[in-house]
Amino acid sequence: MDKKLKQCIDMLRQLVSDVQGAPYPGDIMKSELYTIWYEHAQRAAGDCFEFLSENYPEEAKGVEKKIDKLFK
Repeated sequence: MDKKLKQCIDMLRQLVSDVQGAPYPGDIMKSELYTIWYEHAQRAAGDCFEFLSENYPEEAKGVEKKIDKLFK
């Protein structure tokens, strides 16, 4: 397995782990706990998008077009 693919897989695993660890948004949940989780998930997602954009720019353009179509 090449180095970039391994790095991408590791980043995606971290993102999935962060999302799976989301606190349940109930009345008893403190906003601080949610904020901490949200920041971790956003950072992991941002890292994944940056990595994909830097290492797979052509594929990223296709994803951007598909996302744009969803919002039209």
